[in-house]
Amino acid sequence: MTLYLTSKKPKRSIFKCFVFLAVALINQYLVDAFLVRPLYKALLREHQTFTLADLESLDPEFYQSLLWIKENNVENQDLYFYVNEDQCGKIIEKELKPDGKNCQVTERNKREFLDLIIKWRIERGVQEQIDCFVRGFYEIIGDNKLISSMFDARELELALCGTMEIDLNDWRANTEYRGGYHSQHHVIEWFWFCVEKRFDNEQRLKLLQFVTGTSSIPYEGFSALRGSNGPRRFCIERWGVAGALPRAHTCFNRLDLPSYTSYDILYNKLLLAIEETNTFGIQ
Repeated sequence: MTLYLTSKKPKRSIFKCFVFLAVALINQYLVDAFLVRPLYKALLREHQTFTLADLESLDPEFYQSLLWIKENNVENQDLYFYVNEDQCGKIIEKELKPDGKNCQVTERNKREFLDLIIKWRIERGVQEQIDCFVRGFYEIIGDNKLISSMFDARELELALCGTMEIDLNDWRANTEYRGGYHSQHHVIEWFWFCVEKRFDNEQRLKLLQFVTGTSSIPYEGFSALRGSNGPRRFCIERWGVAGALPRAHTCFNRLDLPSYTSYDILYNKLLLAIEETNTFGIQ
């Protein structure tokens, strides 16, 4: 899920709820939602560093228009430092800088125009919401200089939301076994063959979601997985009868895996658990 801010009047009590991002960061828990990149920059007080690339996912059509301006000569395009803005159904001219209506865009000042219009597009109608969002975050964090010194926007995104790029070797190396299972047990070998050779990346993420409650991996890797009471590695425990579905304990990052009698049974049962059952089998 990717989160955006809208131009609707913010209810401050709702936006104060974004303190959960700060709480998650402090306690090293992943948030199962991704913000658009400009919001991470806002959290780092990087309002002056918005770039054209920040618009690509936010407004692809507008991004393409500005990309054309960047890459082509604009001397005869009749562009000025103002935009038409819709305010409650009424179109008004908004200057991007003082006397912008009388300042034509040229090759010499094109960079300034792009910087201003990018900032306008990202903040358009949502500046109050962004301010509430940032205040809620720093009510918990306190010192914004500390965060800015530790992270850039991409690093903050990874710290809060993790990554969806799975290192299979790292996953296997940081998995524990219980109940008689071990890395050479035939059921465990079937399990890893299934994960590594049969599952696609989407199915692997669903398996992670099923067992850990999140489809993201900490940016430090699987060794940094956390449970409800602190660090807790991915675990597979022998449990149940051979005909049962696998079940998961998301608080402990533990998969209860029956000792199936064949690879095909394991594959079908595991696939059913992650594709069809949703919360069924999760404890």
